[in-house]
Amino acid sequence: LGDANTAIGAAKGEHDLSGLAGHRLRSHGGVGEQRVPFILSRPLTPEYRDIAAARRLRNYDIFDFALNGVG
Repeated sequence: LGDANTAIGAAKGEHDLSGLAGHRLRSHGGVGEQRVPFILSRPLTPEYRDIAAARRLRNYDIFDFALNGVG
C-alpha cells in the first residue's frame, strides 16, 4: 500500500517526519493516482466540450459532466 513517496495515516503522530528534510507531507494519493479515465457514454454539449478543452479536468468533474454536460 505504501512506498517511500506515500504516507499512510490520519495524523502527524502516525508518521516519522524526520526523513522529510523540509518537504511537505503528502497524505493522500500519489502521482500515479492523478490521471484517471474520464469516459462518458454520450457526447458532450458544445458548452461542456469547450470547458473540457479549456482546462484540466479533475476526477470530481465527472459528476457535473455526467449530469449536466451530455446531450
